Amino acid sequence: MNTPEDNAADAPEVVLGVGAGIAAYKVCEVLRRFTETGHRVRVVPTADALRFVGEPTWAALSGRPVATGVWDTVHEVPHVRLGQGADLVLVAPATADLLAKAAHGLADDLLTNTLLTARCPVVFAPAMHTEMWEHPATRANVATLRARGAVVLTPDSGRLTGADTGRGRLPDPGALFESARAALRRGPGPADLAGRHVLITAGGTREALDPVRYLGNRSSGRQGYALAATAAARGAQVTLVAANTDLPAPAGAEVVPVESAEQMHRAVLEARKGADAVVMAAAVADFRPVASAQSKIKKTGAGPEPLDLAVNPDILAEVSADRAHAGQVVVGFAAETDDVLANGRAKLARKGCDLLVVNRVGGGRAFGTEDNQAVVLASDGGSTEVPTGPKTDLADRVWDLVAERLTGT
Repeated sequence: MNTPEDNAADAPEVVLGVGAGIAAYKVCEVLRRFTETGHRVRVVPTADALRFVGEPTWAALSGRPVATGVWDTVHEVPHVRLGQGADLVLVAPATADLLAKAAHGLADDLLTNTLLTARCPVVFAPAMHTEMWEHPATRANVATLRARGAVVLTPDSGRLTGADTGRGRLPDPGALFESARAALRRGPGPADLAGRHVLITAGGTREALDPVRYLGNRSSGRQGYALAATAAARGAQVTLVAANTDLPAPAGAEVVPVESAEQMHRAVLEARKGADAVVMAAAVADFRPVASAQSKIKKTGAGPEPLDLAVNPDILAEVSADRAHAGQVVVGFAAETDDVLANGRAKLARKGCDLLVVNRVGGGRAFGTEDNQAVVLASDGGSTEVPTGPKTDLADRVWDLVAERLTGT
């Protein structure tokens, strides 16, 4: 029977640092996802973290011995070697204490020593009570770590320990895993979106016909969520305006739920004010009923009444024409069924955005799938082909192009 130690030498090496928080139990699922996708994982819990989840659990899930102290296997110099050999360090949950130690370079245990020696991407997933997250000391520590190139995800809002509710919840394990993988794909080097605020739209709007029915589209929101996850993993502050999705919130993103095009319009105009980039990946309905019935429309023998439609706001064109500030980068998406490039270039000129991601839809392509393929058209006449692959690949290529434009601002 093979163990992770028998895997190919080029398998990614992940150090999973576990802080002393009740959310440690959720990290077991993150570890399972890593090992099932071929990553070699070394779990490095703090001493108090083992009060929440014991060493046998981490060892069984990782298939490798748990690294707990600087005096274990001294001949291997673990306090240096673990960080040096890692392709990614993920700290989850990252407690206020761990963030403070990392920000100030303290090294009183194996995990904090590892953080000092790591030269790979380092991702912190904070989890703590709201008051601790909002304390000026924690804010300062987070800012310090981000300035050094570490990715510190913004915690989710929701139920905390006991009856408390607020921001400070560890992200969904699946979303956290995807953000960690995005950081791993990026590789060593500074987080190129650090200090940037990006606004993303995702999903498909719904326009009510009556309390039961609506006009809508087939968008699942997966591409927009991939854009949000990869942006957060590249250091950005992410605001995601999401319409009618059933996906877990991307780790590190602040999600603003909406339903209709008019609601999305209002949310985007508000959130764009401080955004360095606006990426409109949502499928926004072009039309809405002039009036929505207050009760369910009944079927009659005479057939349906004609449906009067009004034009919805063109959010992309409005944001492109009226930038919130100089240097704001605006990206649109175009879903086309035929004459893809011709229609895409016409839409790019009409909308006035900097980049337009054009992809062919229908026939099982794009909507609701895990993969995507696109051509990214630029306002200066350039184009970038993105071959069929995971939607995270397209997301990363879009952010590459956005980062190039932001660098010049």
